[in-house]
Amino acid sequence: MRESVGGWTVAEITHTGTRVGYVAVVVADDNGLLAGRIGGVHVDAPHAGRGHEQAARDWAEGWCVERGAGRLDIRLTEPADGLFDDYGVRGQLRARRVSSPPEPVDGVTARPMTQAEYPEWLASEKVAYVGDIVRAGALSPEEAVLKSDRDFAELIPEGLATPDNTFLVIEAAGEPIGTGWLRHGHLPGVTYGYSLHVQERHRGKGYGRAAMSAGEQATLAAGDSTLMFTVWGGNAVAMNLYTSAGYRVVEEMRSLTLPRSAA
Repeated sequence: MRESVGGWTVAEITHTGTRVGYVAVVVADDNGLLAGRIGGVHVDAPHAGRGHEQAARDWAEGWCVERGAGRLDIRLTEPADGLFDDYGVRGQLRARRVSSPPEPVDGVTARPMTQAEYPEWLASEKVAYVGDIVRAGALSPEEAVLKSDRDFAELIPEGLATPDNTFLVIEAAGEPIGTGWLRHGHLPGVTYGYSLHVQERHRGKGYGRAAMSAGEQATLAAGDSTLMFTVWGGNAVAMNLYTSAGYRVVEEMRSLTLPRSAA
């Protein structure tokens, strides 16, 4: 085991004296809670699938518990063969390449948000963001409110005038049914959708896909070619919508409450 490798502890996985892989782990403060994070579990190909991955995961959990961690996080960028299936999904990053303008949805249009509409939208987005964070099990309600205030102040300090951001009002038959907020150039060629929201009373009518089409159109108009979203854990409806629309999982964040229940 080597400690303080860039802040991480890296432990070798051995079998009968032979090094077969490694696991990297760290414990740090996360908004007042000590949280562990597994930075990587690697087992050399000749030794894979023999239980070494499970042993490494179990060791990492015990190591974090010994240091007072109340949660253990993992970021998955490729399949882990079920190794972390019992860790709750906190969020997914999904993306889709937009190669051509989306098909318009009859009667649905998108227009820029007005200054008069912005304050109510901002208040609503903050409440929704807090709800997403709490539902995913990431923070307590009080911690989530503080994070929401910090994040919005950092992301859109100039409100509607913040550069490289698009704020939309989505309408059907001239009536507002939802909103959208996108940041262009989040990565080279990538627009990040912070929010595409359909009012609750208008859900179940196919407007969710229409909102995504509006976001895709705004992505192309800004000169980007990929649209990316974060979907919070617990939001099965949004996950199903993105899957049906061809948005693949780029990375997935999972977590486990420590220590594990005796059950």
